[in-house]
Amino acid sequence: MSWQNILFAFSLTLFAGLSTSIGSLFAFFTKTMNEKFLAVSLGFSAGVMIYISFVEILAGAQESLKTVYGGQQGELIAMLSFFGGMALIFLINKFISIQPRKWSKIAQSETNKDNQQLIRTGMLSALAIAIHNFPEGIATFITALDDPTLGVSMAIAIAIHNIPEGIAVSVPIYYATKSKRQAFLYSFLSGLAEPLGAIIGFVFLIPFLNQSVLGVIYAMIAGIMVYISLDELIPTATKYGGSQTVTQGMIGGMVVMGVSLMLLS
Repeated sequence: MSWQNILFAFSLTLFAGLSTSIGSLFAFFTKTMNEKFLAVSLGFSAGVMIYISFVEILAGAQESLKTVYGGQQGELIAMLSFFGGMALIFLINKFISIQPRKWSKIAQSETNKDNQQLIRTGMLSALAIAIHNFPEGIATFITALDDPTLGVSMAIAIAIHNIPEGIAVSVPIYYATKSKRQAFLYSFLSGLAEPLGAIIGFVFLIPFLNQSVLGVIYAMIAGIMVYISLDELIPTATKYGGSQTVTQGMIGGMVVMGVSLMLLS
């Protein structure tokens, strides 16, 4: 394993992760505060998260855990991990609700309740996407080390489906703060989890990662993303647009994510 191969694999992972920043560019091209656009974007983000959680992340976790523990026990561990992820993000959400002004300079500068809700939605989306991108970065890095051609294809496909995830982070923060710089920053930081996963995976975690550990992690990620969609994204979207508008956004997000996952496979 040469350093040239390692740097190539890391470069692919960096490219895939930072493509979330492309999604944040939607904020730069939004010249007016259009509430319908906000509702569609949040619905779109919810569709992305729900679709990828059930179709890819949870399904993959169940498959891994069944391989290790057998059908019934594997299903049980996947289910417990899924709801464990929901419980974890519930506690984090409660902490943010109790101490909203301690999380960032953005939150400290906002006094409007609606704006604080949007900021919390964006931050929780960033957290969920960062957690999701972390093991994804490990997978991309290891694949590229083993097979550079397959690594390129995987990185491109992941980059495509990271774009709508960037929208989930940047749009609510932009609408709350009117700051395109802050919207871009948080989307950019959520994408950094992917190359960070590659680095940590290479240095520390490769000896300990196995199907069982990854299965539990992915099931928890699915629970986190579904909870955020149901508790934050959809209610906030409905506040700014009718249910039909939100539904259209969700379907659009599912279609985009479905196509990107077809490319990934």
